[in-house]
Amino acid sequence: MKKIMTTILMGSTLLGMNAQNGKDNPLLKDWAGSYGGVPAFNEYKISDFKPALEFAMQEKLNEVKAIANNPKPATFKNTIAALEKTGKRLARVYAVYGIYSSNMNSPEFEPIESEMEPKLASVADKITQNTKLFKRIQTVYNSKDKKKLTKEQQRLVKVYYDNYVYAGAKLDAKAKAKVSELNQQLAGLYTKFNQNLLSEENNQFVELKSEADFAGLPEELRNSAVANAKERKLSSLGSVANTRSSVEPFLTYSSNRALREQVWQMFVNRGDNGNAQDNNATIVEILKLRAQRAKLMGYPSHADWKLSNTMAKNPANAMKLMLDIWKPAVAQVKIEVADMQKIVDAEGGKFKIQPWDYRYYAEKVRKEKYDLDQNEVKQYLQLDKLREGMFWVAGELFDLKFVQVSNVPVYQPDVTVYEVLNKTTGKHVGLWYFDPYARKGKRSGAWMNEYRSQERFDGEVPTIVSNNANFIKGAPGEPVLISWDDASTLFHEFGHALHGLCSNVNYPTLAGTNVARDYVEFPSQVLEHWLSTPEVLKNYALHYKTGQPMPQALLDKIEKASRFNEGFNTVELISSALIDMKLHMEGNKTIDPDAFEKTALAELNMPSEIVMRHRTTQFGHIFSSDEYSAGYYSYLWADVICADAYEAFTEGKGPYDKEVAKRLLKYVFSSGNTTDQGDAYRSFRGRDAKVDALMRAKGFPIVK
Repeated sequence: MKKIMTTILMGSTLLGMNAQNGKDNPLLKDWAGSYGGVPAFNEYKISDFKPALEFAMQEKLNEVKAIANNPKPATFKNTIAALEKTGKRLARVYAVYGIYSSNMNSPEFEPIESEMEPKLASVADKITQNTKLFKRIQTVYNSKDKKKLTKEQQRLVKVYYDNYVYAGAKLDAKAKAKVSELNQQLAGLYTKFNQNLLSEENNQFVELKSEADFAGLPEELRNSAVANAKERKLSSLGSVANTRSSVEPFLTYSSNRALREQVWQMFVNRGDNGNAQDNNATIVEILKLRAQRAKLMGYPSHADWKLSNTMAKNPANAMKLMLDIWKPAVAQVKIEVADMQKIVDAEGGKFKIQPWDYRYYAEKVRKEKYDLDQNEVKQYLQLDKLREGMFWVAGELFDLKFVQVSNVPVYQPDVTVYEVLNKTTGKHVGLWYFDPYARKGKRSGAWMNEYRSQERFDGEVPTIVSNNANFIKGAPGEPVLISWDDASTLFHEFGHALHGLCSNVNYPTLAGTNVARDYVEFPSQVLEHWLSTPEVLKNYALHYKTGQPMPQALLDKIEKASRFNEGFNTVELISSALIDMKLHMEGNKTIDPDAFEKTALAELNMPSEIVMRHRTTQFGHIFSSDEYSAGYYSYLWADVICADAYEAFTEGKGPYDKEVAKRLLKYVFSSGNTTDQGDAYRSFRGRDAKVDALMRAKGFPIVK
């Protein structure tokens, strides 16, 4: 998941301190030091955030006002380029604020977040709703002189114009005021949703009270459970944290069915427990306000509005893709369940497969069909070694080199920082921060943040990005072993980071990952393919005890089982995407989230043995902000593109084909939003992506 900052609030020029009341606030200072400057995490205090944000927001508004009120005729230089130079201080403060929100949240930070989120939304609206400013943007957009601009400058003008229109710049004053009011209310609700979810994830756990409760768990999971209980200062032998990286391995290996159900219930009912953290009422309000806003924008639903600036263009196109793949995926699940049920029956289980059984019995089927034990595979998947493998892949594909540095402040001792260099020239490219472990105050899941976008129109500014995850630490001195799914996620998020690091554009608004929502997941998802390449597995999948590489026999088993459980994986994801889209296609109706989810899934013939990957009440992608709302389908949309793109390598000389990699870098990873994403892909592939590639990758029948 790519965590994207609000571009309206961002800017790209370094400004000196110009106000007495802000001079002592470390958040308001320029980022100093090497690498183009870095955040001074060793100086920041939570009490700094509110005054820093308020100061920087007002400064941004003043800068924008000066551009809007410029008496000279609007030109690219004095309007569009000038806007690119605004708000750098706010961008810096907002970046650090976002890091604390996602990684270092606390009872002291929560009230600041609750107060500031609506204010940030208000500032964004004051900018996009500035009539004088939009008229200047519109003048440049319609100017005959636009043809004299470079292609990138023309693209920048179009992106500005489209973004402002999308945000409501053409609305009348009354409608603008109402949209701003709705945006501020929504910002508060998103914060409430987030804080509720974070509270349940931080404070809920399942205790393991006896040796019998550890039955079936491999050594590293036992160690993690013990460490988690010690961290929580529990008297029990161990505990299972309410995070995916803790829950899914437990469901895969625990032979205690009652405990599996307890852990599963804890995880899937986050935000749906009828307590003070219950998210149902918050979701009802979010959906209502989104529908009202969409109507003001001139669209029948939130989904229609959100998809108007994507590759899919409208909900119908996204729905068609999802339903085309949904049907063969459900059919595949029936086959998978039948195989699992045979094992249950043979063992005298006297029960039908339930959702808390799926991973456990799928693993048994994997062993039976392919003689492949995921726990055996896991012995070779050391987090540190896989990180080195990712670096090697980045070097082979994009000529990048990662070197750990110790002269950069971090916000938490577990965070490490790497300088990224061009492997051939030695030129500094950027910094990569890595924050891999779960802890209290950190939201669940895995994501990428961009602290600073690459640019060079007003001086060379290098990228700063981070990858964040929630792996569970083991015993002191022991390597962290992760599952194959977690390893894939690691590569996925690193793909987002590389998308930011490889950016090679002039203007920050067009840099890196600032692309269409249903395209941004393509560079990340395509990188997942390199995890399973023999070059990575032979050299970086090393046994944690012996240091020996993964044997060829095990590599062969992994290859043979590569399509195993694709029905489960696909149904889990698409069910979430379908509910997301259906919720946001409803228009101005009052919806009961739990009832809607249940009814919609029944209409889709959702297999009873599976639940959505993200149930509605914990669906942070779509209710923690507007970013992925009516947009979770983008993972599937991007999956089509990345399956097709990877076939460009397999049709060539293989995964490390230098010529194909050069095209991938030139047209995808480095080009940002300097061109239409459909055109960019066609430049890389020579044609549009075909869904057939995804069906082949999953082992599903080709849709006709």
